[in-house]
Amino acid sequence: MKLDQRTLSAALLAVICTLPLLQGCGAIAVAGIAYGGTVAYERRSPKMVIDDEVLELQAKQMRAAHPEIYRRSSISVTSYNLSLLLTGQAETSEVADRFADLVSQLPKVRQVFNEIEIGPNISFTRETEDAYLTSRVKLALQDVDIPGFDMMRVKVVTENATVYLMGLVTPEEADAAAEKARRVPGVVRVVKIFEHVVLPVQADSEG
Repeated sequence: MKLDQRTLSAALLAVICTLPLLQGCGAIAVAGIAYGGTVAYERRSPKMVIDDEVLELQAKQMRAAHPEIYRRSSISVTSYNLSLLLTGQAETSEVADRFADLVSQLPKVRQVFNEIEIGPNISFTRETEDAYLTSRVKLALQDVDIPGFDMMRVKVVTENATVYLMGLVTPEEADAAAEKARRVPGVVRVVKIFEHVVLPVQADSEG
């Protein structure tokens, strides 16, 4: 399915207009990115942030446009640095694989992580517990004791007590974040979907 220019323009406008309305210091930082500001924590480019938002919208519209998938699944899509994470449930592996194949053909998608579970949808209670676990993991990440680490660089997605971690981080940051997430009560499994970055070495100043 190809989205027309009007749909893409509306998606971009919606993203940009929504960002300033979000609450919290993290949201304010993202809004700064959208308008071309420089934000310390964000390692994605301003354009990449918008591209990720648009990809999520395109994937959701694609699922809705395919009744054979929409009626037989409950799939969530998270995009980070043009990598798509698919979580949720599908009735059969054929449904899950079909959707994964469709979204992999969206413009700019670099890779797809198909973590869709095969089986019935989770309960509302489980969804609520997952949301709580996400907040607990984010809180735990504040205790990562690595110079320069910012928990806002880590995207946390929780599905059926499994925590997925995305972001542009160093290997040390990735391991530390995963370890903190594993220690949160109620977390059954932690899956790292990080992309590793190498930070420039800063020379010590003299005098």
